[in-house]
Amino acid sequence: MKISFHGADQEVTGSCHLIECGGKRILIDCGIYQGNHELSEENAGPFGFEPADIDYLLLTHAHLDHCGRIPLLMKRGFSGEVITTSASRELARLVMLDSAHLQEEEAAYQARRAARGKNKHKKQVEPLYTVLDALNSLDAFGRTAHYDQRMAICPGIHATFIDAGHILGSASIHLELEEQGTKRSVLFSGDLGYGGRVILRDPVTPPAADVVVMETTYGDRLHKQLQPSIEELYEAIEDTFRRGGNVVIPTFALERAQEILYFLQEGVSSGRLPGSTQVFLDSPMAISATEIFLHHPECYDAETVALFNQQRDPFALPGLHFTRETAESMALNNIRGGAVIMAGSGMCTGGRVRHHLKHNLWRNNSSVIFVGYAAQGTLARQIVDGASSVRIYREEIQVRAKIYTIGGFSAHADQAQLLAWHEKTGSPKCTFLVHGDEKAMKYFASLLDNTEVKMPANGDSFEL
Repeated sequence: MKISFHGADQEVTGSCHLIECGGKRILIDCGIYQGNHELSEENAGPFGFEPADIDYLLLTHAHLDHCGRIPLLMKRGFSGEVITTSASRELARLVMLDSAHLQEEEAAYQARRAARGKNKHKKQVEPLYTVLDALNSLDAFGRTAHYDQRMAICPGIHATFIDAGHILGSASIHLELEEQGTKRSVLFSGDLGYGGRVILRDPVTPPAADVVVMETTYGDRLHKQLQPSIEELYEAIEDTFRRGGNVVIPTFALERAQEILYFLQEGVSSGRLPGSTQVFLDSPMAISATEIFLHHPECYDAETVALFNQQRDPFALPGLHFTRETAESMALNNIRGGAVIMAGSGMCTGGRVRHHLKHNLWRNNSSVIFVGYAAQGTLARQIVDGASSVRIYREEIQVRAKIYTIGGFSAHADQAQLLAWHEKTGSPKCTFLVHGDEKAMKYFASLLDNTEVKMPANGDSFEL
């Protein structure tokens, strides 16, 4: 029995871990790297294993950095089975198709520039995979995992998906392995949610395990409390409207968009925000994800279930506009003030938010509100870290807008909740820390005293 690490190792994106047991090879996640140019090249590089040798892929959840390379895996020879929850299956389809579409658009854009004589010496950009590749990868999705139901993956290997409370359908995965009479249990945290949030249930208490593989995104810090964060959101919007500007919220399409809509709806309903507040959800993927949310009440907490039982839509508010079409999105550039524009991506690595930043970031009466994690190397991180100007679509844009970073909306557990989760796993023989910046990971490692701690590098392999 072996475990090896092929992504999100001493970094936050690109989750991909490999278990070998009884002649079978099982991947846990196969995510895309997000951030700078070097990470983009890493996406196109070798996986560190032969895709054709993989028998099963167990998907913890549908964020791009966990599912985004599945079409590439299949394109390079994977013919096994993908197993995940029902909600993750629907969301992963949406995320992978959107990723393929954006890659095709970028490749076409670069080809047009080359045809005009620009970047003529630059190597032609090829998409990692196409929309057709993404559609083909959907054929690999087989059995559906149900929370807390132990399922036989194959002889000698069982898996239990446990609600991780991170995004709709997200799971931690408990693997029970047996090889030649030797038994081991390995618990993969996936991305863990932050307890006490709206819409979704809190993360479920994990079972004990011999080996734990866990995320450390916020291993070195505590989040702001939720209620003060909601108040800060309302105050930021009110202040921006008083100054006559727009609010731009770079938004993760899955979970964060729906959560912010929930709070905006509450703010308008309670009178905390003006009833005339105009909100534009300018993200086709977030719009579709919001519709998918309505299909999966099995993931909701009790309060959200009660709202639906009362025929109340927790995401609807009077001034909400869905802008699916490109022309509708471009028309938002004509709005000089009084709008809340929510657009992807959350880290500003692509999507429509970059257009809205280009048109609002230089205006001192506007605001940009970050409500999620910003990885190193991303445009979001540059702005959060106080850059005086940033480059967007090959233009240098001055940062004059007021910048807010509100941490209480994070979909990730903070240091205290990560520690509490780990304590419930018993006293594992070994804990592998992944999915975190090196600083956060090292600090979190110093807090664990009931287990051997390892921080694997990409390609590292260990006997179980």
